[in-house]
Amino acid sequence: MNIDTLARILLVEDNAHDAELTMKALIPIANEVQHVWDGAEALDYLHCRGKFSGRPRGNPAVVLLDLKMPRVDGVEVLRRLKGDPELKKVPVVVMTSSREDRDLNACYELNTNAYVVKPVNFSEFVDAVRQVGAFWAVLNELPPGGMFPGG
Repeated sequence: MNIDTLARILLVEDNAHDAELTMKALIPIANEVQHVWDGAEALDYLHCRGKFSGRPRGNPAVVLLDLKMPRVDGVEVLRRLKGDPELKKVPVVVMTSSREDRDLNACYELNTNAYVVKPVNFSEFVDAVRQVGAFWAVLNELPPGGMFPGG
């Protein structure tokens, strides 16, 4: 795999332990993993505003989105992202500990691309993150025009 073709991933996760494990699992897959702590930061990143106003333009190859977060929760981030003409094609994979039917249904109603329940077991968690990252950031074909900087 050529490092120049590796993707940028946005990780939206308020749990420090899960964020650290996820970022380590994504090292061989992503050129950059931008970690933000909640939905408000995720929206700022996606809209290139606030502390992210100077970030490289272009959308991430995939957003890995937790649901239960402070300030703005994952369902609201998903609602805003998929309702925005500039962002609606960005793949979003909900990665959560929630097995609640209402969360699952709400996310698919809002056009999430995938819903993954985080495994509790360490090695299963790392394996799940790598599989998700590899599919969405490496194997998945982007729409015409791409989503990367300069794309």
